[in-house]
Parts: sequence; structure tokens; C-alpha cells
Amino acid sequence: MPRILIVTGEASGDVHGANLAKALKAMDPGLSLLGVGGSRMQAAGVELVQGISQLDVMGLIGPSVVRALIHRVLRLRRILQEEPLDLVVLIDNPGLNLHFARVAKKAGRRVVYYIAPQLWAWRPRRMKWMQRRVDHVVVTLPFEEALYRRAGVSCTFVGHPLLDEVAPSYDRAELRKRFGFDTAGPVIGLLPGSREGEVRALLPIMLQAMAKLAGAHPGLQFVVAQAPSIRDGLIEELSAGIGMSVRVIRDQASEVMAAADLLLVASGTATLQAAVIGTPLVIMYRTSWLTYWIARWLIRVRWIGLVNIVAGRGIVPELIQEDATPGRLTEEATRLLVDRTSYDTMKAALHRVRGSLGEPGASRRAAAVVLAECQA
Repeated sequence: MPRILIVTGEASGDVHGANLAKALKAMDPGLSLLGVGGSRMQAAGVELVQGISQLDVMGLIGPSVVRALIHRVLRLRRILQEEPLDLVVLIDNPGLNLHFARVAKKAGRRVVYYIAPQLWAWRPRRMKWMQRRVDHVVVTLPFEEALYRRAGVSCTFVGHPLLDEVAPSYDRAELRKRFGFDTAGPVIGLLPGSREGEVRALLPIMLQAMAKLAGAHPGLQFVVAQAPSIRDGLIEELSAGIGMSVRVIRDQASEVMAAADLLLVASGTATLQAAVIGTPLVIMYRTSWLTYWIARWLIRVRWIGLVNIVAGRGIVPELIQEDATPGRLTEEATRLLVDRTSYDTMKAALHRVRGSLGEPGASRRAAAVVLAECQA
């Protein structure tokens, strides 16, 4: 009976790990799955490693957090070195998973990396690392397979798992009724990120832009999509500081995107999610100047938004750092609200991006690769 260890990091990894585990169990019910993840992986039949609740501590600081992270890393290293494992599957989270890949290979384990690190954007030369540390890379962006193969890495493109998480279509009228919107007035959805630091930095700018838009466009409606990782009350706290009352909908990002006419989105996977759903958007991001300049020095791609990277051109406006202001956000949102040609052009481009992401069933195809590697 094959025994597989699945290692994830943040919340999105838990979702992908759970979907992969379900597909693996469907193909081989006798599999033994051990994992580092969360409640969704556990519900999917993965035996969670005790004492490692999470490996993602981004945004947290302090000696106690550092000690806890060191303890978790050392414990997982021991598991990789000592447990009887047929295969190790690492999901996203390159900061730690590239280290665990090295430890696993040194211990003689076979390693599959699912949702590969975007080394092509940050440090292209380090794609060569994957040759030494990983037996097979499973990628979810259409251009990644050729890049990894050119670097000498065994690789398979399985399509993007968003296509399994997002419905093929949505009933906008029903969603607007459910959320209490006036069906006649346009709706703008705000997606300020999945980490508290992002939300604190971006939501006030979004809300100030909304106040400007509301004055110029009576009847405009706004809604904030609250990620499940954001504590309740934070969005209300930040909106009170702006003097605006906003509707908040928790853990229904896809539904908010489908109900809206336009989206203001923090850079990240959500930009690709908006493309899959087909709602035009404006991308924004702001971080500390030190982080920004380090990123500018390291990043080797022209765009920050995944939707533009996949498209290979700037189909969606990106307001980054000094451009991420209420004035610029108002300007771009107004253009899309009043210029139907620009709006429809973007919708057509988003449709092409969705088509490039493959077909639904990414988790099932990834599971087939994992099982094949178990037998290699």
C-alpha cells in the first residue's frame, strides 16, 4: 500500500491538497495519505501530522513565532528522513518547500512538486535546482511546461485547478437577489487580499476611490469579498475609518466576482479567478518601499498580475506602489464603467485567458502523475 506525504503551506495549499487527496483516493482507495495542511485535507482523508498546524507564518513576527516555525521545520525534516514514504508531494509555498525537497531527495525519497514555484519570474537560473531536488513538476500555467523542460526538468501541465473550483457559469440575477443588490444599478466588487497586512494597506485606498465614484455615479453599489483567512470585524473597522458603510460577504469570492460588473483586486491568484469568471477588473498592489525595491530588483517579468502574465500582454491595468492611489483607481474604474468598447475588449481578452488554462480536471490529472511516480 503506497504511503504519500503531502506538504502544503497557506490556506490555498490546503484546498489544492484536499482536492488532490480526493482524486488520489478515488483512483486508489488503499492509499495511505499523510499530510501537513488544514481542515480540508483532513476532511479529504489525509492523516495530518501532529504538532505542525501550519507552515505559513507570513506577516507574523516575534521570537515565539520564530521558535514555533523552527520546531515545525525540524519536525518535518525528521519525518522526511525517518518515516517510510513512497513519495513526497510538495504544494506551492516555495519558501520552505524547496528546502524540504532538498531534504527529501537527500533521504532518498521521490519528490513531486505540484503548483510549481514561479522561479521563472524571480530567479530563472534557480529552475536548475529542480533538476536536483524534484523528480517531476506538475504545473498549472500553460507556458510553464516548456520553461521547465528547457531547464531539464521532467514536467506535466495539468490545467489550472481554478477551473474545478469555479462554476462553469453563474446566474447573476439570482446572486444579486441573494446578496440584496438593486438589480438595475452597477456593482463593484472589492477583493483586497487574503492577508491582514494586504487588507490594511489596500482596502482604505479602494474605499476612498469608491467614495469618489459614488459621488459621480449615483446608484453605484459596492461589496467587499472577505477571504476566510481574514478575521471578522477587520473590514468593518477599516471602512468606519473612511466613513463608509459597506456590504461584506465572507468566503464567496467567486460569487461576488460573478455578481459584480467590475472588480478591484489585489494582485494574486484572484486576478486569474476573475478572468475565469469573466468579470473585468483593475489590479492594484502596495507594499513597503523596501519590499517593493527588492522585488523590482529580483522580478524578471513585465507584469505583476497573473492574468496579464498568462495573456502575455497588459490586458488589465495594474496600479502598483505609487500608482495605487484613490485618484488613479477612480480613473481606471470610471473608464471601464463608461467606455463600453474598453469593457467589452477586456471581457474578450479574459475569455481567451480562460481558454488557455486548459480543461477542468486538474486535480485528477495531477493525481495520475503522482500515482505514476509512486510506481516509477
